Amino acid sequence: MIFHSIHEAIGRTPLVRLETDAPEGVEVYAKLELQNPFGMKDRVARHILLEARRLGTLRPGARVVESSSGTMALGVALVGRALGHPVHIVTDPRIDSLTLTKLRALGCEVDVVETMNGQGWQGARLDRLARVLARDPDAFWPQQYTNPDNPAAYRALAAEILDDLGPIDTLVGAVGSGGSLCGTTRALRRTLPDLRAVGVDCVGSALFGQPDRPGRLQSGLGNSLLPANLDRRLIQEVHWLNDHEAFAATRDLAREQQIFAGNTSGSVYRVLQDLARRSAPGSRVVGIFPDRGDRYAGTVYDDRYWADHQVGSLPARRTCEQVGRGTNVRSWSRADTEPAAGARRHLLFVESNTTGTGMTALKTARRLGLDPVLLTHDPDRYAGLDPADCDIVVCDTNSPTGLRRTVQERFRREDIHGVSTTSEFYVPAVADLADWLGLPGSTTGAVAACRNKAGLRETLHRHGVHQPRFAVLDATAGLPEAAAAARTVGLPCVVKPVDDSGSHHVLLCATAEEVLAHTRRILAATTNSRGQSTARSVLVEEYLTGPEYSVEMFSTPRGDTCVGITEKRVTDGPHFVEYQHAFPAPLPTATAHEAQQAVRRALDAVGPLHGATHTEIKLTPAGPAVIEINPRPAGGMIPELIRLAHGTDLLEQQIRAAAGLTTTLEPRTAGHAGIRFFLAERAGPLRAVEGAARARTLPGVHEVRVTAPLGSHVEPAHDAYGRLGHVIAQGDSPAHVRHRLDRAHQTVRFRVGTHHATPGDTAP
Repeated sequence: MIFHSIHEAIGRTPLVRLETDAPEGVEVYAKLELQNPFGMKDRVARHILLEARRLGTLRPGARVVESSSGTMALGVALVGRALGHPVHIVTDPRIDSLTLTKLRALGCEVDVVETMNGQGWQGARLDRLARVLARDPDAFWPQQYTNPDNPAAYRALAAEILDDLGPIDTLVGAVGSGGSLCGTTRALRRTLPDLRAVGVDCVGSALFGQPDRPGRLQSGLGNSLLPANLDRRLIQEVHWLNDHEAFAATRDLAREQQIFAGNTSGSVYRVLQDLARRSAPGSRVVGIFPDRGDRYAGTVYDDRYWADHQVGSLPARRTCEQVGRGTNVRSWSRADTEPAAGARRHLLFVESNTTGTGMTALKTARRLGLDPVLLTHDPDRYAGLDPADCDIVVCDTNSPTGLRRTVQERFRREDIHGVSTTSEFYVPAVADLADWLGLPGSTTGAVAACRNKAGLRETLHRHGVHQPRFAVLDATAGLPEAAAAARTVGLPCVVKPVDDSGSHHVLLCATAEEVLAHTRRILAATTNSRGQSTARSVLVEEYLTGPEYSVEMFSTPRGDTCVGITEKRVTDGPHFVEYQHAFPAPLPTATAHEAQQAVRRALDAVGPLHGATHTEIKLTPAGPAVIEINPRPAGGMIPELIRLAHGTDLLEQQIRAAAGLTTTLEPRTAGHAGIRFFLAERAGPLRAVEGAARARTLPGVHEVRVTAPLGSHVEPAHDAYGRLGHVIAQGDSPAHVRHRLDRAHQTVRFRVGTHHATPGDTAP
């Protein structure tokens, strides 16, 4: 096999079946990560450095600085130097002479601290590293203990196990930074939800509730600090071995299995033997063997070292003792893990919509026992935001690197249960964070395919999904290009940005000149309402006639569920403003089924989505045509209509899905609900709103809300942002709901400018 760079040779390590004392039918395998060029951490170094270069946090030629006494140092040296970066390693006296020789041979600067501080060698190294970074602010620190790209690096390892073995029952791994065992387990559980994960620690390590005892001889596992990447929720059982037991197991591994490895692999081997004896016939157990034995020739395999450090004087068990919580262990013991004391259950929201479900989502998360956190650039944007409902973290939510940095610096991984948003504009950011953290969520590719409407058109076209004819214009468009686009789709046609929301800048154009003029208006906007850069691209599409609906789907790993179909009423144009929704839509069964199937085909085309999606369709003579796929719950209070009509709290289910909790989508009631929006009839200052209190008392009226402040300028709406408020009603039938909406809507009157009050209902 030929590679064009040494770092391309990382991975694809062998799986070796071990001969063990186990019931017949039990299979035990060693994943030989020690067969990477330097060891298991080569994977981590490659993934972190390549991601940093992709995101621009590691610039060409910048220095890479890392704290390590073992294989992470070698991995960073290997990949960093191969990519053309100077590498500075901060280590401690425990580093073996062979590793030190390799680092210097590779051209690294090696900085050896001389004494421990109050947090052991690790704390002393981090103090020194901070001083190095202060001298070189352009340097990049991989931060293996806190950077989620560490566990993310092991998705490839998980894929290799599945490709080579198929399903497994138990995964065993040493725990140091928390990356390898947690990252591999998290990735495997997407396919194997019942996988059991067993952690291997050392006596005197503080990772699983034991008192820290500095001076441990083992390297590569254990820690005096609690790494942010360690997610103890993923691990069902933990073993501790002292130095004597770990070193002896490593020698046994070489003698019994002919695998010359380090003490981390030896400890994993000993635990594999214990698990093999306890496994049911037919079980398949895999252990991760991180590093080879050449670094340990002068320690683990040296009798003189044993004598000098009195290794043999420590107790050594040949069988494992089961202990209870809080037991202070001195030799090989195991315990079932329990939730960490003081652990939080954070659900991170990346911004929110400013009306509708945004603030409700925070309260819902709190009601579910989660700790909601709103990551926002501007808390003042949100009317009704109550600090009692959530923690508020101010950061640059429009910057992927800024978001990642905030999450990495402020939250431990085991405290994060999910990430979500109720804002269309931040669905891509949520998909990116969820992927980075290994949380439930839509794939970044599927979200990107939905968010860019031109890209969606191309995707649906490739998969043969019925949709409008379309053309795309960019900043170079002139009248010839606009005319060609109009000829392609036919006139009149719809012109809109490829990446906006709420029908903003959507216009029905009757001539090529209008197409070009509106294209230029769209392209003149370089940022959207959230300060994000626009795509600078315009979609020109066929204007389809026919009633409009939206299909509310909910996707999980078990498949897609149709929650229901919403009937939508929209103004005639040239602007399209949704002024009424009714749920469920009064459609014949066959028509509803046809609409669902069209949407299922569209969702299959864009790729895996997670949670609620809101797909807009038109029922044309040629069948349902897909207009848009929104990879998020419906806006416009549609989730509230679903709750009133069917008893399904779609917002709660979305939050459950984001947090990895069980979802329930079956309807509990069979009612009907609808919403009518208030639209301004003329432009001017809003002087008064009359009749709202009386409308709230009418039978079947669930809510009357006016969102336009008195004194504000109002005008006929061009998009959803120009609506003045709404009334929601429920009833036993669609006709019943319409009657109640009509009555309540006509009761509320808006006084605009100096003219007399007019009914709120101005829709056609």
